[in-house]
Amino acid sequence: MTTTTRVLARSAEIGRMIARLAHQIVEPNEAGDGIVLLGVRRGGEALAIRLAAEIERIAGRAPALGFLNINLYRDDRVTHELPDSQIPLDLSGRVVVVVDDVLYTGRTVRSALDAVTDLGRPAAIRLCVLVDRGLRELPIQADYAGRLVPTTPRERVKVVLAPEAAPSDEITISESAGADSP
Repeated sequence: MTTTTRVLARSAEIGRMIARLAHQIVEPNEAGDGIVLLGVRRGGEALAIRLAAEIERIAGRAPALGFLNINLYRDDRVTHELPDSQIPLDLSGRVVVVVDDVLYTGRTVRSALDAVTDLGRPAAIRLCVLVDRGLRELPIQADYAGRLVPTTPRERVKVVLAPEAAPSDEITISESAGADSP
């Protein structure tokens, strides 16, 4: 089985995407007041940390930041353990921004929405992703997307992102001949 890989974005471009996303999140929310960023465990953690730092730089104050373990809400078999959710405060009445690295079928986001609504009744829930690759199975759309990358089901988008800007940050897409990939 052969695999071809191409780079979609490197550190500098990813930094610009994160800055643009942070501006888009802050602008309609009055300088970040009441915003809670919730990074979906594993993929969304580093992005949420980076967004929080960028929002603090822009608005002068950091948003509340937490992390969401959605394993209990998934509709598929989970084969890996994740740290528990860390929710910094009551979500009721706040604007919650669910943060993940890649939006694909929408199933992860559906699980995250179930988890958030079990934690309270936010004023609004928004979705922020670094890459929207299309191919939805559920009617879910990102409110904030760093990049739209149309893909096929055989392709895999991989995001390598450190909690702080790093020269190793990278988004790649690969296609394996004869294999279906997420």
